[in-house]
Amino acid sequence: MNKFFSIFIFLFLLSSTLNSNSFDTKNYEQLKKELNEKYKNKKPKEWGENVTGVKSKIKTNDKLIAITMDACGSPHGMGFDKELINFLEKHNIPATLFINARWIDRNLEIFKTLAKKPLFEIGNHGLLHKPASVNGKSVYNLEGTKNINELIDEIELNAKKIESITNKRPKYFRSGTAYYDEIAVKIANELNHEVIGFSILGDAGATFNAKKVEESILNSKEGDIIIVHFNHPLSQTKEGMSKALLKLKKEGYKFVKLSDYSLK
Repeated sequence: MNKFFSIFIFLFLLSSTLNSNSFDTKNYEQLKKELNEKYKNKKPKEWGENVTGVKSKIKTNDKLIAITMDACGSPHGMGFDKELINFLEKHNIPATLFINARWIDRNLEIFKTLAKKPLFEIGNHGLLHKPASVNGKSVYNLEGTKNINELIDEIELNAKKIESITNKRPKYFRSGTAYYDEIAVKIANELNHEVIGFSILGDAGATFNAKKVEESILNSKEGDIIIVHFNHPLSQTKEGMSKALLKLKKEGYKFVKLSDYSLK
């Protein structure tokens, strides 16, 4: 049943994107053709969170940390942690928000509000929250994109969706589960996205308790990229994260968006 539901959602999102006045179907099909031709004989050798080409740290020797927060849009992950966002705003702490198309559709007005806030920038978290693969590789019981065409759709259709709403194309991409093969990373780069990993696992998909979240984030050092989730308001992410960030601020750390610095 879940498989058919996913197919239905995919077709719905694809249709809504293709019907957009700003979507050039002819050029999109040509793009797919060119990328298929270029990468059809490339066989991936890597699979994981830190494959070649993934950016997981800021280029800096200063006490700077980047916070990235995902909204995955899974059936149980459509919520909005308003208290966490309010905390960041109260303390003027910026973040890069990686948002999936399904979450956007369920929370459109919230998304529009977040996208207008200068404290935050919007990253691309894919169309259907799939691991980024050119051959259907899986992780955590989630099947990755099956081929180059599906990978392009996963990245580009959500990029088009975000741009159509915000008038700004996202620069950064994080796949569902943050797993990639190195060919998928190269294709994402061809689509003008930097592929973002992380160096600090902040809440493990919003499953950590508050103490574990706090301990994890307090391990941050200069240049680290933190990953947490803001689509699970009943989790303990906000409680643990808020304590850790205030302690890091007292230690002289400054928080930045990904676009503020070069990445490595």
